[in-house]
Amino acid sequence: MARDPDQDSPIVFDLVDDDAADPGAPHTQPHIGGADGVDGADGATSGSGEPPAPAAQGGRWRAAAPVAAVLAIVLGTGIASDGARDSARIERMRDAHGGVADLSVPLEETWAWEGAVGAGQEWFFAADEVAVLDDVLVFESDGELVALEPATGEEAWAVPLGDDPDCGPLGVSAYGGAPMTSLSVVVCVQGSGVDREAIAVTPDGTVSAPRALDPADTRRYGGPRPGPDGTVLRATRVGPKSAVNLGNARCDDSGTCGGTVVGGRDVELRAEDAVTGEERWNVTVPFRPAEAGQCWGMSWEDPSDVMDFGGQVAPDAFGGRIAADLVHLDGCGIDAAVTPDGVVLGTEFDPGMGDITALEAGGYAGLDYGGAARTVLYSGDGEVVGEYPGFVLGPWVADGSGPATLLGTDEMGQRLHAYEADGTPRWDVRALGSDHPFLAQVGQTAVVIDGGADVRGIDVATGAERWRGAGELGDGVLQVFTDGQAVLLLLTQGDSGAVRVVSLDAASGEVLWTSSEATTSDANGREFPAALVAVDGHLLEVDADGVRGLG
Repeated sequence: MARDPDQDSPIVFDLVDDDAADPGAPHTQPHIGGADGVDGADGATSGSGEPPAPAAQGGRWRAAAPVAAVLAIVLGTGIASDGARDSARIERMRDAHGGVADLSVPLEETWAWEGAVGAGQEWFFAADEVAVLDDVLVFESDGELVALEPATGEEAWAVPLGDDPDCGPLGVSAYGGAPMTSLSVVVCVQGSGVDREAIAVTPDGTVSAPRALDPADTRRYGGPRPGPDGTVLRATRVGPKSAVNLGNARCDDSGTCGGTVVGGRDVELRAEDAVTGEERWNVTVPFRPAEAGQCWGMSWEDPSDVMDFGGQVAPDAFGGRIAADLVHLDGCGIDAAVTPDGVVLGTEFDPGMGDITALEAGGYAGLDYGGAARTVLYSGDGEVVGEYPGFVLGPWVADGSGPATLLGTDEMGQRLHAYEADGTPRWDVRALGSDHPFLAQVGQTAVVIDGGADVRGIDVATGAERWRGAGELGDGVLQVFTDGQAVLLLLTQGDSGAVRVVSLDAASGEVLWTSSEATTSDANGREFPAALVAVDGHLLEVDADGVRGLG
């Protein structure tokens, strides 16, 4: 559907459930204003210049938790290419993190694949159950690992799985609503009891010969889980039991625990090649004194299982979140991230008071929430680049056509700073608010949210405000995508669990189109979250019962 060039107002459409919708019923159509009323566009100069209208990011905005929603009648069609330049943009977006070919007009469902998505949990966020494997979408479904072609929805291949399969890494990056990182191989650990084995699956569906996982290795190194870059990961506590010192940590009769565990055992994390079993690296994450509230029943072997210790402090408990770009270990006295190359990050921060994220431009950011807010930047190989006040982060998505940019505020939220990817300062301007959701960078424009929850466009070269959206968008941003011209935001709407989809022109801030509120459950009354996934330039909607192509 091409957009009428004489149509000035945003396009509005409804998200409803096909079975539950009443075609004769009126629909409320919430509307987001565009760039009307923009002021201060002449903006700031580099250095410490003061823009007339500060380009602030801040306030209460953080990535919201997944919500129950169904995107039933959904999102957009394409736009005609504008010669070689537009063709180059589309090709670039196929490889971009969160890149989509076109978001300029509302998208329509182009195909639908029906079937179980994921391992069958009662409640899950759909994006946590799928992976982008090169240019196909993969997920577990009824005892198979299934790959779908994003353009057509056809099954590219299906690989039979054994008992109790665990395939991965699956899911999105740990950083806000950043899209998931594409994989070059998926590893599956499968089999019953001691008869566990590992296989590796490549983007064309080629499966390695099963490798038996020696129970002796499990006893020595810990239970196996699929890891990044074609590895099997194992983790276990190491050191003598005598190292454990509960200090003043105690639990009362109600199960409430307090005090500090002052001594404990380290965690050893081992990566072995999924196909050959050869050890790639082995690192130790040190124990550090921890509050008793961190010492509960997490399980490395089964992340979905939370063990009940009857209100007792569990000094050996720990778990792990495995993504394509980082492995996070957390538990009693353990809080760190390990890169796919085996570099430990985050031990500079007190347990429970820090977080490590992978940056779009490369490298990592460590955020310290204890005491004075600060950020430690690391290079891609884990070396410390520098330390900066406040929280410094890159965009959730970027189209790759502008200079790599990091944004952050000082501790008091009075200055907004920009940095090069290596931490070199670029400019600072007056800011509003101490938080700074950096949603997207499209060319020379950074799309951010200020302390008043307004979306703004900031010139990444100078800090000058380019445009300011009118009105608040919602209660939080779940996901962000870009086509190199527009930015698509998936937003939460109040306490209802509904969502809204908005597409903004990155150059002007104009609202290109928006949706009304989505329903919160399907026709059978089941509430579950839907998610959007970008694969090879195509936008897909995923939920528990299937996948739909949007185009």
